[in-house]
Amino acid sequence: MMEIKNLVVKIEKKIILNNINLSINSGEVVAVMGPNGSGKSTLAYALAGHPKYEISGNLKLDGEKIDDKSPDLRANMGLFLANQYPVAIPGLGINSFLWQVYKKREKKLMSLVDFRKHVIELAKSLNLNLDLLNRSLNDGFSGGEKKKMEILQMLVSSPKYIILDEIDSGLDVDALKVIALTVAKFALKNKVGVLVITHYNRILKYLKADRVVILEKGNIIKIGNNKLAEEIEEAGYGEI
Repeated sequence: MMEIKNLVVKIEKKIILNNINLSINSGEVVAVMGPNGSGKSTLAYALAGHPKYEISGNLKLDGEKIDDKSPDLRANMGLFLANQYPVAIPGLGINSFLWQVYKKREKKLMSLVDFRKHVIELAKSLNLNLDLLNRSLNDGFSGGEKKKMEILQMLVSSPKYIILDEIDSGLDVDALKVIALTVAKFALKNKVGVLVITHYNRILKYLKADRVVILEKGNIIKIGNNKLAEEIEEAGYGEI
């Protein structure tokens, strides 16, 4: 279980999130929605350990505190963040990078040759151009290619908990469906907890949410089921 208790997040003494209490069980999908500026991405970055945020409260992964741990240690414990705006890192070869990620996370390793074959099959399942695997990470990639590369990293790292920070923004219909169904299949098979941050119900048509949480001005104002996302899409947040 990923536990968030009495979480307060500040930046430059300004409160962005106020007394957030939320849990994500293994195998559960929780969607977080809310207007612009409600604190959704701040929640993602705070959970991942972004150093610019001052936090108080308790964050735990499977009973172990993580609020005092660096981002790399949280990742090693099985927390994965797919960014809304993945950055390009010229000079960081994708094949080499994915191999290092895999070695860090897995105890029983396949050979490098078998791993490369494995990555190719994963890339094909995402409809990702295989030529990209021979390039630097996200260097010259389109927005959709960057998002698919985030999901490829997710599959290779085999996390216990996934945070998707508006992974659906800027995606065409086909890319959205591929990414959402891939995450849904991976989470179901491996009993992975998923926190999906989104503005839109469309991703939840493929990645079904067990709970939908509404944030507004840094506070949780409502929790419901998948129908709540449908109501928001139809009526907007003003009717909540």
